[in-house]
Amino acid sequence: MNTTPEGTAPLTVDHHEPLWVQAAAVIEQRVADGTLPPGRRLPAERELCAQLDISRVTLRRALTHLGEQGVLRNSHGRGWYAAGESARQDRAAGAERADREWPNSLESFTETARRKGLVPSSRVLRSATGPASLDEADEFGVAAGTELFRLDRVRLLDGLPIGIDASRVVLGLAPHLTETDFSRSSMLAELTAAGCEPVNAESMIEARGCPEDLAEHLGLGPGDPVLVMQQTMADAGGRTVLVTTITYRGDRYRLRTAFVRGGSL
Repeated sequence: MNTTPEGTAPLTVDHHEPLWVQAAAVIEQRVADGTLPPGRRLPAERELCAQLDISRVTLRRALTHLGEQGVLRNSHGRGWYAAGESARQDRAAGAERADREWPNSLESFTETARRKGLVPSSRVLRSATGPASLDEADEFGVAAGTELFRLDRVRLLDGLPIGIDASRVVLGLAPHLTETDFSRSSMLAELTAAGCEPVNAESMIEARGCPEDLAEHLGLGPGDPVLVMQQTMADAGGRTVLVTTITYRGDRYRLRTAFVRGGSL
């Protein structure tokens, strides 16, 4: 039986939007109408799941999304709190003051863009599943033929294409990815909600000429300069959970890093 509060439309599996999107809308409405005023702690996850008649995985996807939107804030070990409009305004102002360089820390494209005060979006080119090749199986430490989820997206900032992201994930880690709208959703957020958050990455960046099949999507000509970053991300247990190849326009991407000389001569 659905136990959503009085006045709230019940969540339904045959709705045109996924359950987690419906749940996020319900919680966001509670914040907007003052039912959950700024600073108010949300009920425990078990209680929210019972109220909305959804699973904990679905609820966490909704909460993670609202956290990214600035509607909620997560106090680790204490729960989720309503952020309120003033907190969202403070967050936006903080993004404007933030360092304009791209980070050395591991964060998603969406997180980086919002920190910089930019609007991220994506255009999905491919969303499909297929068996892992021998090389891919070696990358993930799984058997050849294991089902992978493959996602190719044009990544945009304020409507301008900045890169093309080709991602691969072992489907068994997060089966819901096939039903996720990645024109809006963050891959790192989805993996985090599924319990396999990437916490470190090995990266390699090199300059290349833009491949012909990618040039049009980036507004470039074949052979124009691009930066290609290959990343292998692992969770806290050292398990490879995401492998990406991102082809950036050379004139719209800059990475700042730092080196420390150790020891003495």
